[in-house]
Amino acid sequence: AVRTSESVQARLAELNQALPAGMSSSIPFNTAPFVKVSIEKVIHTLIEAMVLVFLVMLLFLQNIRYTLIPALVAPIALLGTFTVMLLAGFSINVLTMFGMVLAIGIIVDDAIVVVENVERIMAKEGLSPKDATIKAMKEITGAVVGITLVLTVVFIPMAFSSGSVGVIYKQFALAMVVSILFSAFLALTLTPALCATLLKPIKPGHHDKGGFFGWFNRALNRMTARYESRVGRLVARSGRFMLVFVVIAGVLVFAFRQLPSAFLPEEDQGYFMTSIQLPANATTERTLDVVKAYEEYVMARPAVDGNMSILGFGFSGSGANTALTFTTLKDWGKRDGATASSEAEVAQAAMSQLNEGTVMSMLPPAIDELGTKSGFTMFLQDRRNQGPAALKDAETTLLELTAQSQVVSDVYSDGLPEGASIRLDIDRQKAEALGVSFANISEILSTAMGSSYINDFPNEGRMQQVIMQADASARMQVDDVLKLHVRNSRGGMVSLSEVVTPVWDETPLQMVRYLGYPATSISGSAAAGASTGDAMAEMERLAQQLPPGFAVAWTGQSLQERQSAAQAPMLVALSILAVFLVLAALYESWTIPLSVILVVPLGLLGAVAAMLLRDLPNDVFFKVGMVTVIGLSAKNAILIVEFAKQLREQGKGLMEAAVEAASLRLRPILMTSLAFGLGVVPLMVAFGASAKTQHAIGTGVFGGMVSGTLLVILFVPVFFVFVMGLQERVNGRRAS
Repeated sequence: AVRTSESVQARLAELNQALPAGMSSSIPFNTAPFVKVSIEKVIHTLIEAMVLVFLVMLLFLQNIRYTLIPALVAPIALLGTFTVMLLAGFSINVLTMFGMVLAIGIIVDDAIVVVENVERIMAKEGLSPKDATIKAMKEITGAVVGITLVLTVVFIPMAFSSGSVGVIYKQFALAMVVSILFSAFLALTLTPALCATLLKPIKPGHHDKGGFFGWFNRALNRMTARYESRVGRLVARSGRFMLVFVVIAGVLVFAFRQLPSAFLPEEDQGYFMTSIQLPANATTERTLDVVKAYEEYVMARPAVDGNMSILGFGFSGSGANTALTFTTLKDWGKRDGATASSEAEVAQAAMSQLNEGTVMSMLPPAIDELGTKSGFTMFLQDRRNQGPAALKDAETTLLELTAQSQVVSDVYSDGLPEGASIRLDIDRQKAEALGVSFANISEILSTAMGSSYINDFPNEGRMQQVIMQADASARMQVDDVLKLHVRNSRGGMVSLSEVVTPVWDETPLQMVRYLGYPATSISGSAAAGASTGDAMAEMERLAQQLPPGFAVAWTGQSLQERQSAAQAPMLVALSILAVFLVLAALYESWTIPLSVILVVPLGLLGAVAAMLLRDLPNDVFFKVGMVTVIGLSAKNAILIVEFAKQLREQGKGLMEAAVEAASLRLRPILMTSLAFGLGVVPLMVAFGASAKTQHAIGTGVFGGMVSGTLLVILFVPVFFVFVMGLQERVNGRRAS
């Protein structure tokens, strides 16, 4: 889109040089700047995320060499991801770039795990970098493979989603999965080589530093000791804490149901639209007066850059009484805080004082192909075929009900109003008495008002058509038409006024059907503080008060919202199932995967809580965040469970293995979680273009990362002891 826009502008610049004097061309409406600015904002967010991630690594590892290794690995993984995206036919857009921002924290995770374990072995056992790397890889290769498989398969169900949300999910899934696979490959190949080459042997007392790093190391050691003691007490009461886990799962279910639903955030795309509709019999001059008044008002607004008006056309239909305007705002940094939403509200409020027809200002849809406006769009269907009058009455009743609702606002009929029409009644008995056939009357009317093809004739070497039609002056008024004559069977001429009577009536100017039923289109928005999901539920509730036979059918973006909401539970369930099955195949056990998969509610609780605190809805991007949180929570659990399994195989007791593994893996878990969490902070605090989308992604993931770290490090040892202990008791009973 950006390249096409730039090519069009370049071509117009060339054509302007050849235009006659006094003539020039301009582009009053262009959506490409929003796309370009959004991508630039995401790139800035990506750079900020990378800087924060590397600062976290420097804080924990306190050596530029250790930080340099992940810094070298991350760009290589991103480069590989871009290569695969190019081969797959995907473009660099807002969605894929958001995937890159989420992936940057995950990309460095594997490198952090490897570097941290190498550094720990060098400091504890005094081995050389090469020997420490060899031993470290023997310990963590299984964990790296497990983490990679989990973070990969958790996104696979997203790629098979249907509808428009499937297109969004596919781009996220591709960006995330490819980057994770490249990260794992580099963690098992390049990262060990860099550790053996770049790192230097660690002297005794490496962590006994002064200054800030010394204080940080001492604080971390004290926290680790307290954590180990706390975990020891928790695993001794694993049964009780499993009851606490059940309560947490119940709280999660309750909190999730409190989330309002939506499809996509309503972004400030740099412009808004205004639909102007006058009464059906209004002339073009009346419509033009309203348009001029609107243009005069909006062009006086300091945040408005330009306006383009189209007379005779609107989303509801075409006619002399309709008009559509596109109002473009200045760049986001030049508006003094004004947004497209606020400017649309102000413009609509100002035009409501004209008392001339209906003026509705609205934001564009989040996806152009899904409707013509934001908010909700529905059809009120007449499923009993009760007629246009009954459908109109039902529509009027529904609009009256919405005016009293506190959940919806700006609800209006998205169609042309009824207008005056003429029905010509033919007195067939009188016509027969006068010797005039019905066919002749119909033919003269259709020829005079429309046209009739006669034949072709040669004219100066070209064939031209002969078209018969009454002269304009003879068909301007109804009385003019009735003055026309028709020949009767006796060769005489009879005036149409003798046998035709005009009847004026109010009739629909358009007949709409949706899914085979007569219908009328209704659009609206959610009231302040309500989501589109709440508004849709309210419209369905109000429609139940209508007479029997009328039903609501959603279309466009609203239909996609319903479908995405229906897919969400299955999507999450499939992601959890995929993680469980992969872990079961990897460990050849059902118990270890169960102790890992139990952490999912702990991560999702923080994600849901963060969305509730910021009053954000459960939309498509939050669902992407939920799937990401599932994988990240399982990743932290794998780091502990993998080491506990190894210690258990070395002969240590169940509780001792769980406590020691949790203590050993605390630092890498904190490092990776803090790196990823700070990596999505720029998404949470974003402003300007695509800010709402970044908030929707970053808030849920950050909240899930917080709870998925703080609760996981406490509950995973409990899960491991409880599940493995239960298995050992069952096996003991079978043996006895």
